[in-house]
Amino acid sequence: MVVSRRGASARTPRVSFASVSSARIFIGDCVAEMAKIPAASVDLVFADPPYNLQLQGDLKRPDDSRVDAVDADWDKFAGFSAYDDFTRAWIAACRRVMKPNAALWVIGSYHNIFRVGAIVQDLGFWILNDIIWRKSNPMPNFRGRRFTNAHETLIWAARDAAKKDYTFNYEALKAGNDDIQMRSDWLIPLCTGEERLKGGDGKKLHPTQKPEALLARAILAASRPDDLVLDPFCGTGTTGAVARRLRRRFIGIERDADYAAAAEKRIAAAEPLPEPTLAAFMTAREAPRVPFAALIERGLVAPGIKLVDAKRRHRALVRADGALALGAAVGSIHRIGALAQGLEACNGWTFWHVETPRGLTVIDTLRAQVRAQMNQR
Repeated sequence: MVVSRRGASARTPRVSFASVSSARIFIGDCVAEMAKIPAASVDLVFADPPYNLQLQGDLKRPDDSRVDAVDADWDKFAGFSAYDDFTRAWIAACRRVMKPNAALWVIGSYHNIFRVGAIVQDLGFWILNDIIWRKSNPMPNFRGRRFTNAHETLIWAARDAAKKDYTFNYEALKAGNDDIQMRSDWLIPLCTGEERLKGGDGKKLHPTQKPEALLARAILAASRPDDLVLDPFCGTGTTGAVARRLRRRFIGIERDADYAAAAEKRIAAAEPLPEPTLAAFMTAREAPRVPFAALIERGLVAPGIKLVDAKRRHRALVRADGALALGAAVGSIHRIGALAQGLEACNGWTFWHVETPRGLTVIDTLRAQVRAQMNQR
């Protein structure tokens, strides 16, 4: 398997951020509007479709007050068959506009996500993960007849099982998670406070507005700057606002003109982050090779000095040819590092240090300086 595990790979062509302001919202039926989008042009789809909640009457609290639940016409379907037909149509439309290595995110609840998942597979997508969005502040189950519904599920799927070069910024996510692999359960609060859009009456403008933190994690995980992100159920523009902030291009589709107007205003107000905050995350595997001799050639390490370990227990002489000498033994920084410790192998870049007026400096820091100079060419 060859997976793009990068935060905007350093090996991919450098992109221009000039198109970052490119964001469009089309008003209408998502299937009809997607038919106008060129085939194989979209890098990432994030879909938050109707959940088909099947509410029977008002939802009330124990004090008989009404809960502001989803009861809009756009979430009502004649039955499961009608919902399945709707789901199959919009997912097929998404598949047509997606690039071969593009990926799809779909979010849902227990009301619909299992039906959606089956159709995703039926249409040829390859499910990569199901992500559990665990809400830190869920709405309680007021009648005490069920467990508190404290999570929603996101399906992350590649367009084609045969294409393994989908984008997954594994190392970037891991680095931001204290060097621990990002898990498939995400603890993120519901959208509240100033982030929640409200209408002129002070009530929430959209009943299912998602938190920007949730969208940011999905987009950062599975796309690169300047990628084209599509949201076929745009709502009030959470995906678009986050995409713009993260310097992705965006197409949104929304059939409600009021929601679309709110989304356009919100997206226009989103400020793109500075380019350095989204720069390529270079992994050790992708970084250009820098031999130890290059540090000598550039004057960062002088022949004749001695490298030491972090506790100054071992000292090795730097030779002019880039090898190290430890007693009678001569070899690479890795071989001599292993020999000094009595080990089979050693990463010499992190084991050996140079003495400086400010103390010890690991030679891997000097290698990073050389790589930075190479990238500036």
